[in-house]
Amino acid sequence: MKASAMFHSAQRYAALMAHATGLPNDDLYAQIIASQLDGIGALPATLGLQEADYSALLSCHFPGFEPYIQVPENYVVTRAPEYHDLLTLLLEHAPGNLPPWMAHIVAQGCMADNHLWQDLGLCSREDLSLLMSQNFPQLAKLNEHDMKWKKFLYKQLCEREGINACRAPSCEYCTDYLKCFGTED
Repeated sequence: MKASAMFHSAQRYAALMAHATGLPNDDLYAQIIASQLDGIGALPATLGLQEADYSALLSCHFPGFEPYIQVPENYVVTRAPEYHDLLTLLLEHAPGNLPPWMAHIVAQGCMADNHLWQDLGLCSREDLSLLMSQNFPQLAKLNEHDMKWKKFLYKQLCEREGINACRAPSCEYCTDYLKCFGTED
């Protein structure tokens, strides 16, 4: 188990990885699922996926692992209106050979208030950068200055709409530079 895997329950993470199929994203999904099951991060039951999609994710990446999850009858995937805009952005940059699960999970994580890696239940920002480069490679390349991921995604949405919410002519002159590019502890 990687050293950073201590953010979530080491036992649950290990149980998931014991069922892992060796596919890309196994480690990332194991971190996210273990954290969510332990109440860490901000993702709801089934990570914000529909039950059938969550079951398919588990069957694909962790066959035989069956966590107990109770989904409320009136479960709503998201609470923010920009969820669908974020989802569309992510899906447009996802390779066609991967199921859309990660796009839904990342969009759901953006609805919470902490750093995206924390809201997803990942162990570090480096894990989030890996997630972005594996699942949304063209989008990840656009973040060439290593802006914080949630801010970067929202900035992409603003640019699509022709909105420049920044007051400075460029990031290096902005008084809020550290809010966008500083550490995420």
